[in-house]
Amino acid sequence: MSSQIRDLSEAPRVEPTRRPRRSGYYGAPGQGNSAHISIATAIVLFLIWLAITQMGLVKPLFLPSPLAVWNKFVIAMTDGVANSTLTEHAAASLGRVMGAFLLACLTAIPVGVLMGVNRVARGLFDPIIEFYRPLPPLAYLPLVIIWLGIDETMKISIIALGTLVPIYINTHAALRGIDRRYVELGQAVSLSRARFLRHVVFPASLPGFFTGLRLAVTHSWTALVVVETINATSGIGFMITQARIYGQTEVVLVGLVLYGALGFGSDAIVRLAERRALSWRSSIA
Repeated sequence: MSSQIRDLSEAPRVEPTRRPRRSGYYGAPGQGNSAHISIATAIVLFLIWLAITQMGLVKPLFLPSPLAVWNKFVIAMTDGVANSTLTEHAAASLGRVMGAFLLACLTAIPVGVLMGVNRVARGLFDPIIEFYRPLPPLAYLPLVIIWLGIDETMKISIIALGTLVPIYINTHAALRGIDRRYVELGQAVSLSRARFLRHVVFPASLPGFFTGLRLAVTHSWTALVVVETINATSGIGFMITQARIYGQTEVVLVGLVLYGALGFGSDAIVRLAERRALSWRSSIA
């Protein structure tokens, strides 16, 4: 027994295998969390803004201090500015964007799907859309005013016209760019055309579809600035226009921050829906 114990003690130790460390390995491109970098960047920019205004390097008319902007924000929330409170202006702008975004989705998604799966529909709609696509909203704004007037219908229509293009383009491109192997797999298992579209084509095109939605959200807030300067009595764009006329730079900055916050929130909602719908897809980000 003692000899066996001695033999075991004299046996060579087996070192645990360690995973070789590769020099110069940084992971996949874009991998890792960058939230702390974004927060640090925002803090640095805010401190630069504060230092410039406190040292008087820029006149308050051109760049007011953060405290002046905050005080104007409080006044806009409580007493109001440009005939309405800040909440009422934000609600009016948000209502226009949501209505136009829904109208654009109901129009662009069916057209993009039809053009992606049917050559006849592609031949009918492609020349019209390709002609319309490069036109800026300001170019066809006079024509829309002549047709629809200058009420809320015109405003929502202009935003929707500027929003449907990215939805259509990305939906159509995603459908046309499906991997050929998926098509061959559907043919191998003898899927009908309806089942093939439902179980293969549409799920595979969802990433491009959500990319179009994110671009459309940005375009909708951009087009909103244009329409809220025309015969508007409420909205963030109307508030900014009135502030520009009277030289209220603090109100302009409040409106810009509110535009950015609403745009960021809208994009975050779309990204959340994208993560839920595409939970099956691996990501390197």
